[in-house]
Amino acid sequence: MEPVTVYSLADVVVPHEPVHPDEVVAGAPTTGAVTVTTLDGLGVEAGIWEMSAGAVRDVEAEEAFLVLSGRATIATGGETYAVGPGDLVRLAEGTTTVWTVTEPLRKLYVTGV
Repeated sequence: MEPVTVYSLADVVVPHEPVHPDEVVAGAPTTGAVTVTTLDGLGVEAGIWEMSAGAVRDVEAEEAFLVLSGRATIATGGETYAVGPGDLVRLAEGTTTVWTVTEPLRKLYVTGV
């Protein structure tokens, strides 16, 4: 392994697939994810995740993410959280959410593997 590795996140291309119909709340959203790197000694993975406009329901893994571009709301437990570029968000494992993306969302995520 190299002592320093630089990843150009702007160059990461994320292929999208349609969201399963059971998870779609509104629209015809697509999502995609690409693992950028892993920290094997820590059991951590970092990558890019994207979602097109629309709304989906999800059950979350434990994760932290930084919104790189786009805008969305995340609804859970009667609360709604607006997120946009520069926002750092932590999701607790098992949380049931509804994501409503109003501008195509791109985030850098970090999660356990």
